[in-house]
Amino acid sequence: MTENFASDVVIIGGGPVGLGLAIDLAQRGVTSQVIERTTELHRVPKGQNLTQRTGEHFRAWGITQDVRAASPIPRDFGNAGVVAYGDLMSDYHYDWFARGAVSQFYFAENERLPQYELERVMRRRADTLENISVHYGWKATAVSQDDAGVTVAIESVETGENKTVSATFGAGCDGARSFVREATGIEQDIDPHDRRMTLLVFKSMELHDLLERFAGKSIFNVLNPKLDGYWQFLGRVDIEGTWFYHAPVPQETTADNFDFEAYLHKAIGAEFKIEFDYIGFWDLRIAVAKTYQNGRIFIAGDAAHSHPPYGGYGVNNGFEDARNLSWKLSGELAGWAGDNLLASYSLERQPVFMSTSQDFIGRMIRDDKAFGDTYAPQRDKAAFEIAWAERAAGGNADVTQYLPHYAGSPVVWGETGDHSGAVGAHMFKARPGYHLAPQPLASGVDLHTALGTGYALLSFDGDAAVADAFRSAAAQRDLPFTVVIDASHDAREAYGARYVLVRPDLFVAWAGDAPEHPADVILAKACGD
Repeated sequence: MTENFASDVVIIGGGPVGLGLAIDLAQRGVTSQVIERTTELHRVPKGQNLTQRTGEHFRAWGITQDVRAASPIPRDFGNAGVVAYGDLMSDYHYDWFARGAVSQFYFAENERLPQYELERVMRRRADTLENISVHYGWKATAVSQDDAGVTVAIESVETGENKTVSATFGAGCDGARSFVREATGIEQDIDPHDRRMTLLVFKSMELHDLLERFAGKSIFNVLNPKLDGYWQFLGRVDIEGTWFYHAPVPQETTADNFDFEAYLHKAIGAEFKIEFDYIGFWDLRIAVAKTYQNGRIFIAGDAAHSHPPYGGYGVNNGFEDARNLSWKLSGELAGWAGDNLLASYSLERQPVFMSTSQDFIGRMIRDDKAFGDTYAPQRDKAAFEIAWAERAAGGNADVTQYLPHYAGSPVVWGETGDHSGAVGAHMFKARPGYHLAPQPLASGVDLHTALGTGYALLSFDGDAAVADAFRSAAAQRDLPFTVVIDASHDAREAYGARYVLVRPDLFVAWAGDAPEHPADVILAKACGD
């Protein structure tokens, strides 16, 4: 029996990115059908290191408290890391990846919890929204599109029953081996590293006791010079003795022919009891799609970019994909989007991950290899300790310098020659294409709440005629729009502008002390005209 379901958007892949897209769309009044092949949540603790920006998405989706309650690591425990040379009992180590260093620039806190716990929260949230229909236990078998929309053939994994889903747009959020990406003909740039990696999940309270020397730390990276820059990475799943660990292994390694216990003991620098829950493998590579769009079909998350789990960039970037795409699809469906708004999704997001892969993930591997090849305490202790101290001094740069932005986007009023990317300096100044940092308002109103879910104009002691001109221009194109008028001199000084135009995703579209163009022209560019 063939049955047809229709919606505004069909989303293939109901993991965290697909569900995030569906939730964001639903809150904007857009209907979606979500196709997800699994019915049960996988108990592999990936995607744990969540940023403050991801916390802002949780706040927008109404799940902040549920996420916090689902985290097995208490807020007061800490979410920072350590890098050690040789093994974790080494005398050479430094603090690393302290996400709290940039908290003041965001409207939410960072979180840490296994992906399966997060998915549980997101599934519950999706169930509460009438605009979302999730088909668990179904897989896509064919995808096609024409000028009218997208059609997806789906099949029940259990029974083989067939159905059809039609929609105005489609989104592939179906992982690194994306069926949608392949079926749509979207090519990838692949940086193969030819490394077989193992992922271990295990229990050990003895290891918990051993690592009490690193109070409040949740992630541990061992720089082993014999591994050519590739990480031996240990992370807490909870504080009850559950851990995950990933590291390179020989290509011929299987679950039965390798001494994983001894491998762990060597990385830690001590012996301890281990109870394995999971032993798996994956091939390390970095892949980025050349475009995130083909006609009416878009890709997001691992379907668009995949890489080793270094730095927690995967799921965080996937959520940002979803948030960026959602308001643009909403604008197209509502009729206020310009001809170029949907195209800006790929133009903004793809350069960000290209920069992430080159300037952070790839650079980390290259830098660690270069250090291990050049310095060793047994060869020249003095030179090693000087170089190690220099690394320690910059140990948090991968947090403080990681700032995805759209400075080169065609839908922001940036400077000529600007480029979008992931490297930047956190600051409060309102810069076109950059995330808006929070500031207290003189009125005492929470700024995040005041901005609403559409476009917003911040006016600090501004001319009422300017605010009225923006209101009028927004009304003419039925644009969801809010004006926030405030007398805060401090906020104006911090933002460096009397007026700040903020997009629905909390990125700045335009800022200035006085409009150099009419309000309708400024809004037109921000909407993709």
